[in-house]
Amino acid sequence: MQPQRDLRGLWLLLLSLFLLLFEVARAGRPVVSCPTACLCASNILSCSKQQLPNVPHSLPSYTALLDLSHNNLSRLRAEWTPTRLTQLHSLLLSHNHLNFISSEAFSPVPNLRYLDLSSNQLRTLDEFLFSALQALEVLLLYNNHIVAVDRCAFDDMAQLQKLYLSQNQISRFPLELVKERAKLPKLTLLDLSSNRLKNLPLPDLQKLPAWVKNGLYLHNNPLHCDCELYQLFSHWQYRQLSSVMDFQEDLYCMNSKKLHSVFNLSFLNCGEYKERAREAHLGEKLTIKCDTKQQEMTKVWVTPSNERVLEEVANGSVTVSKDGSLEFRQLRVEDGGVYTCYAMGETFNETLSVELKVHNFTLHGHHDTLNTAYTTLVGCILSVVLVLIYLYLTPCRCWCRGVEKPSSHQGDSLSSSMLSTTPNHDPMAGGDKDDGFDRRVAFLEPAGPGQGQNGKLKPGNTLPVPEAAGKGQRRMSDPESVSSVFSDTPIVV
Repeated sequence: MQPQRDLRGLWLLLLSLFLLLFEVARAGRPVVSCPTACLCASNILSCSKQQLPNVPHSLPSYTALLDLSHNNLSRLRAEWTPTRLTQLHSLLLSHNHLNFISSEAFSPVPNLRYLDLSSNQLRTLDEFLFSALQALEVLLLYNNHIVAVDRCAFDDMAQLQKLYLSQNQISRFPLELVKERAKLPKLTLLDLSSNRLKNLPLPDLQKLPAWVKNGLYLHNNPLHCDCELYQLFSHWQYRQLSSVMDFQEDLYCMNSKKLHSVFNLSFLNCGEYKERAREAHLGEKLTIKCDTKQQEMTKVWVTPSNERVLEEVANGSVTVSKDGSLEFRQLRVEDGGVYTCYAMGETFNETLSVELKVHNFTLHGHHDTLNTAYTTLVGCILSVVLVLIYLYLTPCRCWCRGVEKPSSHQGDSLSSSMLSTTPNHDPMAGGDKDDGFDRRVAFLEPAGPGQGQNGKLKPGNTLPVPEAAGKGQRRMSDPESVSSVFSDTPIVV
């Protein structure tokens, strides 16, 4: 009987041990002790300042926060942890010597929300480096040696809200991070301060919504000084954006190897910044956004006549859309004025005013403008051609006149004399006269009442108007006409 009782007790002991192991396995917590170099407190593991060259093995799967900062880690490979840490939400790797990170290094931590890689020796951010971190919200990469950022390095990170890239050597502004909203739709903070940025895509930055510009930090960069840069930051200062108001003294630009405040560029003769009114034309469709510094705020619009604009058709042709924008279906002249948007959020309220000017004429389309310009050009060309025809192609009425003989005395009578080169006798008439001997007879007209001696015009008098010649009178261009007279005595030439 005694051996049977011992056998039964052994079986009960084995069954109890099996049930205990089953419960542990079902709870998902294998029996793993805290690593020797770490300090464990519940699900928090602190392994900092231990001069560790590698990540400790056999990390507990229930780890939620892992601190590996201030060690000697140089490479983060894909197999840095054999255990899949699905509950890990914060990983601290700052102040190490990391110069290489595998593209599969973050596969074991798919639910990571906070990653600190600051103060390391990273030089490049390769494509799809962080694509496995689809739940990541905060990424710290400041104080590295980053020179290049691949355009696809932050793909598939739809939950990323804050990205710190300051104190690096970045010279290209990563516009794709803020312009393509589908890439990082929730990004509210992008710190690019203390880098090597010289030129900014100013037109694209001006079009960004205020809640993006409010968290875009660009101070301590050797920016190139120009008036467009001054206008950009002056507008941000007018809107009281945090990215400018918190670091006004550190916002400078370079000109001739000298530093200048972006708000004091008097040497460039930049005009003083003034908030411009929104201009539109009669009959246009217009949308005015309530450009707040925070997303998802409750917005209320008020017209210049202090009437609230409703979501349905009200107050004429103006309505409020679902995203809080003011929409005009067809502008009228009386729609002009100052519209006020009252935005209310969880942390603060904001009031914005937008002035609208409606021009009392419609704006021509592109084709109408082209046709008008073409018509004006054709008209100018035709005018020039007509002037040239008039100046150079007009028929000459004096083609049959003889060659004029210049007067020997410019001070002679105003009734100028010109001797005809045509013989005054009939060339067909017979006679013994020498054909080569040409005679001309001229008579000097007697001085009229308005003429003095030698036919000169007396002061205060005018030339007499000759009477109209009859039909039978010979014209001046006839060969036998007498061209000039010098006296009342015939002169034989």
